[in-house]
Amino acid sequence: MRGEIRHLHSGNDEENSHDATSRRLAAIIAGDISGYSRLMQIDEDGTYARVKRIERELVEPTIAEHHGRLVKTTGDGFIAIFDSPVEAVRCGIVIQQSMVGRNASLPREHWIVYRIGVNLGDVIIEDEDVYGDGVNVAARLEGIATPGQIFISGGIYEQVKHKLVCGYQSLGDRQVKNITDPVRVYRVLPDPSAMTESRVRPLIALLAAATIVVLALAGGVLWYLLNRSDSQMASRPPVAILPPADVAKTTLPPPPVVPQVAPKTSITTAVPATKQPPPQPVREPDMVSLPGGSFAMGSNDDITEKPVHQVAIKPFSIGKHPVAVREWNECAEAKACGFTATGKEDAPVADVSWKDAKTFTAWLAQVTGKSYRLPSEAEWEYAARGGTQTKYWWGDQFRSGMANCKNCLDGAATEQPMKIGSLKANPFGLHEMGGSVHQWVEDCWHKNYQGAPSDGSPWLTDGDCSARVLRSGSWRNGLNSARPASRDRYDVAVRYPTHGFRVALSR
Repeated sequence: MRGEIRHLHSGNDEENSHDATSRRLAAIIAGDISGYSRLMQIDEDGTYARVKRIERELVEPTIAEHHGRLVKTTGDGFIAIFDSPVEAVRCGIVIQQSMVGRNASLPREHWIVYRIGVNLGDVIIEDEDVYGDGVNVAARLEGIATPGQIFISGGIYEQVKHKLVCGYQSLGDRQVKNITDPVRVYRVLPDPSAMTESRVRPLIALLAAATIVVLALAGGVLWYLLNRSDSQMASRPPVAILPPADVAKTTLPPPPVVPQVAPKTSITTAVPATKQPPPQPVREPDMVSLPGGSFAMGSNDDITEKPVHQVAIKPFSIGKHPVAVREWNECAEAKACGFTATGKEDAPVADVSWKDAKTFTAWLAQVTGKSYRLPSEAEWEYAARGGTQTKYWWGDQFRSGMANCKNCLDGAATEQPMKIGSLKANPFGLHEMGGSVHQWVEDCWHKNYQGAPSDGSPWLTDGDCSARVLRSGSWRNGLNSARPASRDRYDVAVRYPTHGFRVALSR
């Protein structure tokens, strides 16, 4: 990889001299072209010229527009620093989306695609370069990033999570080369609908209007032709068949009266030919109807589960299992849910954010006409206890094979939870109410139950609604997380490999 040092100077020699050797906290972007060697083998001169043009026309101006400083380019990559983590991530998004447009007219084998890593760290700025673990982590994030995407560290995520029109997918803690501690990694999921909304809406409106006009004209022409044909037949005078002259003088019986039949309308003749088959109904989740009741919610096992308090639950229905991969993908096929889930179809869907879960329930409610939603935290615990008040729904002691959790049963897969319904149901007939996947509920996160509702409704005030409550634990968590009272939280826009959900239905 050939190196070439390039800089953006502020024009202030005194300031540049002061910055010659200094230490500061900065957001660092490391960018690199995926498959650069292959591109050079295909067309060395052309690739080199294109890369230099991209740096000159896109990378350098975009960094400057976001108040960053280009530290250096390295033949097929670059490093830049920013005072603001938000501006650093925005810069990365603009570069990636701009490259999509630049590649659109080219054969795929000639695409230039960047991988980008962004980290927040304390760096040493010396003369024409930057040093330190902060830079190294950014470079390692770039190295593990998927081509065309942006990977950010946990430090960057904490600074930008509520400030950008993005989603984020947590990839967990990663051990990266030459860095002692694991790095929490997130993948940035830009929201293309938000960024192109102003351009797409007029086009959609225009296409919709044009479609309506065309359909109306076609329908009018068809109606006119059919009615014209029928009316002509109805108004045509009857044809008289005259007998020969010698027969006409003979007295004949009067002709039989033939009843007149009204001409068929265009509706009865046109509908059978143009009627479209009805859409296939959506396969609804298996639901269990639960009676209302009162129960003691919470426990004394953890401070977040206190105080134990009485809650009255109204009758409702809840999914017999978490939503499965198969069910999720029906929503994805309908273009309503944002991604197609992988894995076995009869396993619970995972890697779902709270916003994803809400999208699914809204779609399901729309296509079925029923009030599908996420359960409240109180409803979930009521259902998970199954009418019991013990530590687990089966009792106070561990029993092997009762929950799909870490070390809870032999032979459980580590890459995906067991298929739905594999283990015994609780007394309410519900499966996977402990272990399997973490399950999103409606409630905002509160650090304890002080002031919690007593009527089973979701708690949506006085808490942190940028994070929502998770229940159940997962197949990767220990038995303690599988307790009905156990609770956790996570950011609403972040997908995580163990997070899923089940639906509820008001009655």
